[in-house]
Amino acid sequence: MIDTYLSFLLIIGLLILAVTLGSGWISRLPVSYALIYLIVGILLGPYGIGIVQGEPSSVLIERLTEFVVIVSVFGCGLKMNRPLNLASWQITGRLIGILMPVSIGAIAFVSHGLLDLEWGPAILLGAILAPTDPVLASEVQMGHLDDHDELRFGLTSEGGLNDSLAFPFVYFGLHWLQKGDLESWFQQWVVVDLLWAIAAGTLMGIVVAQGIHWVDRRLQRHQPADDLMEDLVALSTILLTYTLTEIVNGYGFLAVFVAGLTLRSHYHHEPEKRLAQMTLVEQIEKLLEIITILLLGSLLRIEPMVQYMGQIGILAGFLLIVIRPLGAWISLIGSRLPIPTRWLFGWFGIRGVGSLYYLTYALNQGIEGPLAERLTWMVNTVVVVSIVLHGVSTTPLMRWYHREIES
Repeated sequence: MIDTYLSFLLIIGLLILAVTLGSGWISRLPVSYALIYLIVGILLGPYGIGIVQGEPSSVLIERLTEFVVIVSVFGCGLKMNRPLNLASWQITGRLIGILMPVSIGAIAFVSHGLLDLEWGPAILLGAILAPTDPVLASEVQMGHLDDHDELRFGLTSEGGLNDSLAFPFVYFGLHWLQKGDLESWFQQWVVVDLLWAIAAGTLMGIVVAQGIHWVDRRLQRHQPADDLMEDLVALSTILLTYTLTEIVNGYGFLAVFVAGLTLRSHYHHEPEKRLAQMTLVEQIEKLLEIITILLLGSLLRIEPMVQYMGQIGILAGFLLIVIRPLGAWISLIGSRLPIPTRWLFGWFGIRGVGSLYYLTYALNQGIEGPLAERLTWMVNTVVVVSIVLHGVSTTPLMRWYHREIES
């Protein structure tokens, strides 16, 4: 009799083999890899062969999703291929500076007005669901170093940044939920959770990446490292940047993205090294994505999803069909982008691993009881709906975009 652990490893091994060897066929189908992993995960749970019966702790899921996100946002930073000026990053600025706050506010208003959530939980839910996911959106992100397409650059940079910059609003919702009176914590939130944490994350991302690159260059002059081992500098940069930033109470997600952005400027004359590190990071990300989405699928239960189905339908409908598309359209007014491209920005707002991380982070800060259960199933189901809708629409829409718009 094969135990659960070995069975899980066997399934992962077979799944990796299947999606790798079948990638040529899968890429032609209106099905994303995340959707495949989700279906397999459901089959592993009690509604399938029952390999995964119990529920992993929220702490385990938080740590797993946390690591997936830091690897992914570093990869996003490493992919950036534009100079750091307002003209080159204006689309990103619009998506982060306008669309994300609009999305958080709109989700909060819908949750408070239609779903009867108090303002604290409503804002927290908005912060959890507003960020797009850099992990599951690889099909619409930049795929190579010379990719200058505006849609893919905007979605890649947005995914790298909004998972970082949603954190102040997560804290805002938690403070309101736990402390109530705005006057007792608002000033601290502005100084510590907004200004300090963002500034520290940005500075640490630059300093740590610069320091690692300086050490790397000096040591390589005396004794070049093995090519394979040298690629692991990327992983070292991720871990050191994240941990050191968290120690000084900065936003580690932001720091890791900035670190990737900093290193890519140093690799301008070493494209092979940059490409090798990007490949390593993407392979780690893909493996962790499989594990995470398999777990999500195995955790789904019909009873609670049916219990909250009305609320989930309202929330998912507003978020995916109204808030994101309309918010993207408003944010991109005056950007000179073609109208179809603006609508694609609005549609390609997949929710995924980042939302799962923020959910479990909030749960582990003391949210419990009926509210915890309600938030859990609302977020999990919205992520599932997003995976399904975007999973079946991404391939045909991107083909149409390549054929009709990009060319």
